[in-house]
Amino acid sequence: MDYVIDHIVGRLDPNPSAPLFVAIQGPQGSGKSYLSGQLKQRLSEPPYSLNVALLSIDDLYLPHDALLALASQEPCNALWAGRGQPGTHDVKFGVEILHALKSQSEAVELPCFDKSLFHGEGDRLPSGVTIHPRVDIVILEGWCVGFFPISQEELDGRWDGVWREESAKLELPEFVSKSDLERVNEALKHYVEMWSFFDTFVQIKPAPVQTYPSIYSVVYRWRLEQEHYMKSMNGGKGMSDEAVKL
Repeated sequence: MDYVIDHIVGRLDPNPSAPLFVAIQGPQGSGKSYLSGQLKQRLSEPPYSLNVALLSIDDLYLPHDALLALASQEPCNALWAGRGQPGTHDVKFGVEILHALKSQSEAVELPCFDKSLFHGEGDRLPSGVTIHPRVDIVILEGWCVGFFPISQEELDGRWDGVWREESAKLELPEFVSKSDLERVNEALKHYVEMWSFFDTFVQIKPAPVQTYPSIYSVVYRWRLEQEHYMKSMNGGKGMSDEAVKL
């Protein structure tokens, strides 16, 4: 934690014209939301006393109605059957928020997405958190933050290589086609404008665990624990174990 704080504080301009934009990326369930929350708390307190805006890319998910519309428009794409993948976020909205935070001209309302609504499908809440200028630091955290689209050649190679290898290790059903991945890869092109705001990136990278056949087994376990915890706190509202895996 102290190392990350030192890294961020060391990047601050003594005479800033805009906030320092910090991106935090890590697999689902790896603790990036916890880390981001702790960073906001620590940096907001003495000796720093900074005004920190914290946003999760999850809060940029399309509203529930729009998620349903996307799934209806792409009925054969299992990756867009619900929230999660690139293509299920309101990127235009995200860019507008980042622009507003950078301009320092007015208060900005940060959206909030409740994942427990609609049996775990989730929905954007009618109101969020308002942050007033001047903003010193903007933190955006998310599992796909900083992801860029890859070439068709690279996608073909990964589909025939690492995707098939890891799918076999994880015993995943064959529910995704290469064209599904191509559509998600195409959607990533729109995210690049958001990444261009950021001055520094922090990555949480899980260490391999020898008792698991794949590093993604650990990620799935973490993600499952995360969902179980949320359901234990809200009366059981959330995704099923099978929905989490898919």
